[in-house]
Amino acid sequence: MIDREKVLVVLRRRFPAARVEDIAAAANAIVGLEPEYELLPCAEVRRLECVAGAQTYDVSDLAAGRSRILRRSDA
Repeated sequence: MIDREKVLVVLRRRFPAARVEDIAAAANAIVGLEPEYELLPCAEVRRLECVAGAQTYDVSDLAAGRSRILRRSDA
């Protein structure tokens, strides 16, 4: 069996600019695990106000694809 932690280390070194969730998804695919997070559809978001540094995000950013919300899968 492939060690997921070792795969994560290799992927982080190989793709240092990749997002954490993309690295995790790739590691899960390599070792055959189910996805840990799933994309929350914009239609399920009624209200959103997220302030990150100097940026503010809302539902219109989700609809336009400028931001995404991931939630932990039930699986």
